[in-house]
Amino acid sequence: MQWDIEVDVVVVGGGGCGLTAALAAAESGLDVAILEKTEFVLGNTASSAGMIPAAGTRFQEEMKISDSPEKMANEILEKNKYTGDPEQTLRICEESASLVEWLVDQHDIKLSLVTEFLLPGHKTYRMHAPPSRSGLELMKMLRGAVRNRDNIYLMLKSPVTKIVFTDNNEVIGVETNTPNGMQRIGAKKVILADGGYGGNKKMVSEFIPEIADAIYFGYEGNTGDAVSMSAEANAELKNMSAYQGHASVSEAHGLLVTWGAIMLGGFIVNNQGFRFGDESQGYSEYATEVLKQPEKHAYMIFDREIYNQLLGIEDFKNLANFEAFHYSDSIEGLAEKLGLNSKTLKTTLEKYNDSVTVGEDEFGRKVLPKKLINSYYGIKIVPALFHTQGGLKINENAQVLGKNGTPIPNLYAGGGSSVGISGTRANGYVAGNGLLCALGFGKIAGTHAVKSIKKVEVR
Repeated sequence: MQWDIEVDVVVVGGGGCGLTAALAAAESGLDVAILEKTEFVLGNTASSAGMIPAAGTRFQEEMKISDSPEKMANEILEKNKYTGDPEQTLRICEESASLVEWLVDQHDIKLSLVTEFLLPGHKTYRMHAPPSRSGLELMKMLRGAVRNRDNIYLMLKSPVTKIVFTDNNEVIGVETNTPNGMQRIGAKKVILADGGYGGNKKMVSEFIPEIADAIYFGYEGNTGDAVSMSAEANAELKNMSAYQGHASVSEAHGLLVTWGAIMLGGFIVNNQGFRFGDESQGYSEYATEVLKQPEKHAYMIFDREIYNQLLGIEDFKNLANFEAFHYSDSIEGLAEKLGLNSKTLKTTLEKYNDSVTVGEDEFGRKVLPKKLINSYYGIKIVPALFHTQGGLKINENAQVLGKNGTPIPNLYAGGGSSVGISGTRANGYVAGNGLLCALGFGKIAGTHAVKSIKKVEVR
């Protein structure tokens, strides 16, 4: 094969997974090319809250928090009712602490332990996030780390159109349409990090029809290219029905309304002023519950104490600056501003506060930290599809597996391109699963590619 360019590793996709994979491969001296189909370096990571779950980090130890990969893996499997792969789940949990500390120590990514609130599915504080609690800030720092490496070549507006295989099904490079025309790039290893198929309406309708009517809040470039390009190699797909939804997006402002408002004691009502379920079960599965409500939207309700606690989160602060939250000293006044029935909303609030005293409500919700009192806030929310969690089946080294169960030579995948650890449905998603698999399997893929190329003993 005649190549226009030859590098050691090609990374397909310039999101969090791709940048992390490139950093892991490049730090050993290998030449790495990142091919991003759009003109931006963003991906789903940029629209996330930037929170990476990790067990056993020094940041937890400093706070005297006892945690372990085994405990974290068990909580994830418990949430997805053991429909996820136990070995893959434990592997990424074992990698999580070293991932966070590697990002901080080797690449100057500023992360700290989030202790403001627990997120759904976690029983201890293990989220590590940038100061602003923003995925965009995380991406900016990752982009800066990549920029500091002179052996990483970032090519924008360069969609990969084909993975090049030998007759023996061995990956040897890719074809890409660059602004200067089609180029063939030879590589010893190819890492797929293109973010899943959330932006492909046809695939969403086929594999996850229950969320097809929700808005897509992920990256526009995520159209399932890795899945389609790998078909030629008879790659195995797994858990294509899994995804992360989110029940609370402010569509008018294009921003996420943090679920921290719920975990600190807020609740959600439909446009008739009634609650309709246990909000604390998780923002992913609650997206379809909101989608079932009249006019497919709802309202998040909380008080001034919760409002003040959340102002340190970038998206929440921006919503406050946009005056997106309606406010009133009385629940009746808030109802009027939201266009809800004041009597109904008052009754809903009183019933909710009574449940706080009892410790459980009629929906089985037990996460009831406080009564909502005095000043009240509310915001209209809509459900969204954030990203898909099904994709190419991989092993513990992030190598893509063929339908015969063996690795396809030289091909890796992570993040939305590969199957995640959320099991088969949206209700298996634990907060942070997406970012953990993106950055975690990105690092695993990059590291394994290095060892394989240099013929170092691999796990």
